[in-house]
Amino acid sequence: MLRTANEIAQSYKRSALKPGDLVCSIGPSFGKVMVVPDALDGANLTQGTARIAVASKNSPRFVFWFLRSSQSMAQWESSVGGATFRSLNLGPLAETSLPLPPKDEQAAIASFLDGETSKIDALIAEQERLIELLKEKRQATISHAVTKGLNPIAPMKESGIEWLGQIPAHWRLLRAKTASVFSTSGPRGWSDRLGAGEDMFVQSGDLVDGKVDFAEVARVAAGSEAEAIRTRLEMGDVLVCITGAKTGNVALCVSKPPRAAYINQHLCLLRPNIELLEGAFASAVLRSDLGCRYFELSQYGLKQGLSLDDVRNAPVPVPPLGEQKRILEFVDSTERQVNSLVSESRRAVELLVERRGALISGVVTGQIDVRETSMRGLG
Repeated sequence: MLRTANEIAQSYKRSALKPGDLVCSIGPSFGKVMVVPDALDGANLTQGTARIAVASKNSPRFVFWFLRSSQSMAQWESSVGGATFRSLNLGPLAETSLPLPPKDEQAAIASFLDGETSKIDALIAEQERLIELLKEKRQATISHAVTKGLNPIAPMKESGIEWLGQIPAHWRLLRAKTASVFSTSGPRGWSDRLGAGEDMFVQSGDLVDGKVDFAEVARVAAGSEAEAIRTRLEMGDVLVCITGAKTGNVALCVSKPPRAAYINQHLCLLRPNIELLEGAFASAVLRSDLGCRYFELSQYGLKQGLSLDDVRNAPVPVPPLGEQKRILEFVDSTERQVNSLVSESRRAVELLVERRGALISGVVTGQIDVRETSMRGLG
């Protein structure tokens, strides 16, 4: 954790924490609450958090659970209203209204919620872990298909790349530039054109789940000069993010853009030679473990991002076109099956989160009476 000098800490004794205090975030992501553990005795706060010292006649954990309820959040949301900068001020936080049963009942309620929400949290964690395992299975299955093929007894040959290993003997191993008719990066200096026209300007954030998403794409006045013509996007093109936080992200332009679309300077465009390579197959290869490993190694050390040549030199196993189509059918089927299971798990998480929220709100307001259950547990 961050440290500060003792003389500075002495100036802020009022906000020094004690075990059992509550800390609540009051910045843009307001409403996150925690109970201070013994290990943070004497720690202090940033300006985006507030200390709540619960009176001794009340249970800190009961107050904690109420502040996590929908009733509490509704009060805070009403105080924020339509403010441009959404943050919770200390005044509305201090004025939060809450029901206070006797302290022993507060303790019983808190104990009940500690136990029940921990069970729900465990179920949520299981579903989230399942989602990760499904994603790993999807990646491994697709990676194997586009680098080893679908025939488990096909003769193999060494690829010459240590971390790729063998590929089917009848496949070719090409560089992306050799299997493409065209490659380029986006134009520089178009920032002053943004919002000035109706043409689409595709950026790294528009590469979503392996596809170019035009739903919220920026607008630009592209013009008709060579730079615009060179960077215009077509169906079947493959885009690779070459700078920024999403470096290495790959997406396919699966359909004709709704209107003229161009790429920005943070993207590289590959236009595969359709006599050699399906755009969808090239995209799948560059998104596979092979492509991910290559892009990671290309950025090794102090290098920031990828160069255009890095993308052009990416290794691409190339089976015959008919086999590419069969592999892509298998890939599509795998993605549909796994994505369906992932969606089911995500829905299960949503339902569990809703159930947890309803339980907290119902118990802390007395709509759900847990006194007998809790008292038996405490006894």
